[in-house]
Amino acid sequence: MLPFDFDYYQPETLKEAVDLYQYLEQQGKQPMFFSGGTELITLGRIDLAYTEAVIDIKGIAECKVMRVSGNHLLLGSVLTLTKIEEANLFPLLTKTASQVADHTARGKITLGGNICARIFYREAVLPFLLADSQLLIAGPEGVKGVPINKIFAGELKLDKAEFLVQTATENRLIRAPYFSIKRRQQWETGYPLITVAALKMDEEVRVAVSGLCPFPFRSKEVEASLNNKGLSVETRVERALAVLPQPILDDVEGSADYRLFVLKNLFVDVLAALDGVRV
Repeated sequence: MLPFDFDYYQPETLKEAVDLYQYLEQQGKQPMFFSGGTELITLGRIDLAYTEAVIDIKGIAECKVMRVSGNHLLLGSVLTLTKIEEANLFPLLTKTASQVADHTARGKITLGGNICARIFYREAVLPFLLADSQLLIAGPEGVKGVPINKIFAGELKLDKAEFLVQTATENRLIRAPYFSIKRRQQWETGYPLITVAALKMDEEVRVAVSGLCPFPFRSKEVEASLNNKGLSVETRVERALAVLPQPILDDVEGSADYRLFVLKNLFVDVLAALDGVRV
């Protein structure tokens, strides 16, 4: 149970959802778009989330899409991680999403809910960062497509009354060689320590990381170091570690030093899997 009451709305179109948000905000209701609800329930119980009006977008057709259109795979924001895993249209996403929480939770967690969440991990965003996916965003100015690497910087930078509708990913990147691994310090389905996703395109390895910092990230500086084939694997990895974003998490799940130790070994695994080189 949540310690507060809220009004519930279920719009049928993108415009209706945006208009509802603007109207409810004018009424001082602190509206919230809702695609899965797991974060609202979790954070609402500990007074870290509050709303007087929930706008459930799960009934909007564009948000439920899962199909190939031309050269792109379109995935709606309200698809559950379980449904995405079962369809297996984007193998790197399937592998990465299948490691989020446990099977029961994945049946409730949606793609949009995970990408837009406030928790540190948000592993589902990693494959899209690597694939330079486009995001379809609905808002007061209509619907627009934006490259994910221009609108995601630690979190999805949405304006008020905007919400994620779909992702669009090129088929050639979906078919690229990939690698995904999660390391936990505790039980099998406990919070992750580090998750690394990687793919290889045009002879270059791309990497994205979750659990190291208070946000998931892809770093071109890290990739440049890992792809410097004129150096030994050990040196490539050490240089990649030297240009990581800050801060490094240091908490009950693992110290900053331990996280860096785990990541160092995972980078070696990435290069062995995708670049065929070993220490």
